[in-house]
Amino acid sequence: MKTLISSTGNNLDSSFDLRFGRAAWFCLLNEETGETHFYENENKEASHGAGTKAVEKVVELGVSRVISGDFGPKAKDLLEKFNIQMILLSDDSKSIADIADSIK
Repeated sequence: MKTLISSTGNNLDSSFDLRFGRAAWFCLLNEETGETHFYENENKEASHGAGTKAVEKVVELGVSRVISGDFGPKAKDLLEKFNIQMILLSDDSKSIADIADSIK
């Protein structure tokens, strides 16, 4: 299973980002192999549609689950349409490594 985690940076020491569509980076965790890969969110500064464009990336990467602090209504609708599980976390003091370790 592949899980996407919204991140403030591009490494495991980065902090969890509560924003989905406006997150600076996305961490893709492959739960079968334990490997992680970071993707810059190219649409974080978009004037509108950042959430829906982020969902397009999620679908492109074959993600089954997304962990973030908030999902806008359009992003939420699209994630539901593609049967992608949404997990809400409210603790932005966690690092990406903390979250990844709790999933593995």
